[in-house]
Order: sequence, then C-alpha cells, then structure tokens
Amino acid sequence: MASKNPAFSRGFGNNAGPGQPYAGGGNAPQYGAPQYGAPGQYGAPQYGAPAPQDQYSAPSPYGTSPATRYMTMDDVVTKTGISFLVTVLAAAAVWAMPGNAAWGLALPAVLVAFVLGLVISFKQIANPVATLAYGALFGVALGAISEAFDSMFPGIVMQAVIGTFGVFAGMLVIYKTGAIRVTPKFTRWMMGALIGVLVLVVANLVAGFFVEGGLGLRDGGPLAIIFSLVVIGVAAFSLLLDFDMADEAIRRGAPAKFAWYIAFGLLVTVIWLYMEILRLLSFLQDD
Repeated sequence: MASKNPAFSRGFGNNAGPGQPYAGGGNAPQYGAPQYGAPGQYGAPQYGAPAPQDQYSAPSPYGTSPATRYMTMDDVVTKTGISFLVTVLAAAAVWAMPGNAAWGLALPAVLVAFVLGLVISFKQIANPVATLAYGALFGVALGAISEAFDSMFPGIVMQAVIGTFGVFAGMLVIYKTGAIRVTPKFTRWMMGALIGVLVLVVANLVAGFFVEGGLGLRDGGPLAIIFSLVVIGVAAFSLLLDFDMADEAIRRGAPAKFAWYIAFGLLVTVIWLYMEILRLLSFLQDD
C-alpha cells in the first residue's frame, strides 16, 4: 500500500507491508509461524535456508537489522515535545534581548531555517541535530516577530498560542475519531490547496512591487481576512497528513530515529499555523 502522505512517496513506495502487494508484483511475506508439512507426507522439516514465508527471513521495510528498535508513538511524542521546547526556549531568549537587537537575528535565522527545512524535507533527514537546529533557528525568528506584534497589540501572542494549540488538539481529535480520513483523494486535494496558497502568496508579493498592497491578500482588509482564514484551514488540515505520517511509519516498522523526521513535519505545520493565526488576529484588531 503506497503512503497517503507525500513525504513518504519515496521512502515507502516499494516497501509493502505484510500481505500487501509489492511494487514489482506479488504479495509480501505473511508473518506467522512457519508452515511445515504433515508427518509422513513431506518428511521431517528441513533445516536449511528458511522459506520465504518465515518471519525471520522477511526483509524489513526499512532494511534495518533485527537489533533495530522500531518507532513507537512514545518516540513521536517525546521527540516532538523536545523540538517544541527548543523552539519556545529560543523564542523566549530572543524576546528577552534588550531593545531591537533581536531584529538583527530574525532575517538571517529565517533564511537559514528555510534552506535547512528544504534539505531536511527532500533528503528525509531523521536526525536530532537537524530537527533541533531548525526549531532553534525558527524560534529566534518567532521571538522577534512575536515581540513586535505584542508591542503593537498587547496580549495578541498569548491569544495566538492558545488558538494554535486549540486547533492542534481539535485536529488530533478529528483524526483519532476518524471524522475525516486521510485518503489518497484527500491528500491530492491538500497538495492542490498547498500549491494554490503558495502561488497566491508569491503573486501577492510580486504585485506589491508594482501596486500598493499587492493583490490585497495581506493588507488587513476583508479580502485579507478571508484569505487568512483559508490559509489557517489549509494549515489545520495539513496536521492530518502529519498525524497519518506518524501512524503509517509505526505500522511499517520505521526505526526509532525516524520520529525526529515526524517531529520536524509537525514543527513546520504548527509554526505556519501560529504565524497565520497571529496575522489574522492583527487584522481583526486593526478593524
């Protein structure tokens, strides 16, 4: 079964689970007790090379050794929690800096984090150093940005934080109850929505060089508020893809270190969601 999450398109494309078809045809081995012939029918069991159905000879989907510890939900929760903690601590440290010193670090941190995020995504790097570095870099940027917003609209940051984790908890409940299932069709719709949002953001940015306010998607007007709500919706439903990625990795026997890649994906989505909620709240306060 191919992964529903686009991040697994390369890693899981040819790694079928037990009883599922391989990409090249045929079925994956069934895991269970070896089947031996009845006494007197085929003779005593042979102790040579194990049969293809033998659970000890079945290849791991990740090519790991038998000693490899497989990923569990506890691994995902722990690694994700550590990643968020590093991000929050970096943001708090920057916010505590005197004056506007933090703004000198914000732009370089965003640029480096953006490049690092692309590398982690395309190479599927499951490494604590990479994930925590990404969290720390974006924490620096978030600290400076949050401080600026809070100075203009006191209390807005706490509202955005509460809103972000409220949406996170809500989407987790939706996923766990199966109210919305992550299917290939759902994934295609989400990919289309993500591309559409990206195109509109870039078009608005380019138009801003020629027309004041660009396309009006970020100027705080009614159209900007509607667009921000749409983006928040897309970010929220993207969390379902992240949750499904974690579940599928566990089902397919991913090594424990892969939890760092899951944590990275959740970190990216939650940061995006927080920034968009913060922006929407600023639009509403302007009104």
